[in-house]
Amino acid sequence: MASKKSGISAWIEAARPRTLPASISPVLVGCALAYHDNLFQPVPALLCLLVALFAQIASNLANDYFDFKQGADGADRLGPERAVAQGWITPRAMLWGTFLTLGLSCLCGCFLLLYGGWWLLGVGVAMALCVLAYSAGPYPLSYHGWGDVCVVLFYGVVPVCFTYYVQALAFTPTTFWLSLSMGLLSTNILIVNNYRDCETDRASGKRTTIVRFGRGFGRIAYLLDGVVGIGIAAWGLWEMTLWQMAGLLLFALLFLTTWRELCRTEGRALNRTLGRTARNVLLLALWMSWVLCV
Repeated sequence: MASKKSGISAWIEAARPRTLPASISPVLVGCALAYHDNLFQPVPALLCLLVALFAQIASNLANDYFDFKQGADGADRLGPERAVAQGWITPRAMLWGTFLTLGLSCLCGCFLLLYGGWWLLGVGVAMALCVLAYSAGPYPLSYHGWGDVCVVLFYGVVPVCFTYYVQALAFTPTTFWLSLSMGLLSTNILIVNNYRDCETDRASGKRTTIVRFGRGFGRIAYLLDGVVGIGIAAWGLWEMTLWQMAGLLLFALLFLTTWRELCRTEGRALNRTLGRTARNVLLLALWMSWVLCV
């Protein structure tokens, strides 16, 4: 029997708080890079965090609404319950919630123009369009296998590089490589989600990479994302202490444990793996920050 939620608890569930480390982590890394270069500024850093958080919440709410409209959230859904499908929040309210949180993200982004220049407006527009185009419009990106690319860009490259830029007014090779590392690890959150929902996505016409290439591909992609991401992090921050190197090795072991769990788990039990994958993204960001700031 489906659970019943209302009010604030329903909106919190719809925001999917377990996935929010994916938006917090790259901003943290961008701030650590700025701190390392003695360029950290708290106000633009906070604005970047708010932009990222509101944008991800808007994306989660939009997915809840548009997946319901396109029939992707049926009674056989294995993932966490969706607010619109369960009747906790009306479709109209969910759509307004999407536009409100996206508007708040854009508002915070407008203040960042004072720090980074008006050309950043194009970056903000691209981000807002991606939030909506991910699961809506004539060509929803997540329904055609482009979700993985979107995650690398908007949960890795863009937030890390531009969080650094609005404080330093420059880009660096290290910033790019660490942003790519964060993007690859964040993609694994999406892989677990699509791995779990493979059959229901196929039935609803949602052509994710897992639907296209199979769960075996998902297991390999998850492993490669982690191995390459950890390797890039080690290469980008090669001047680390022995303790920091030991920390990265421990993280690698934790990552492999989560990957083995993915390979051995089915159905709703993968929701736990999803949470642990998001945890790993945050832990890698904390490790990078430790190396950069100490």
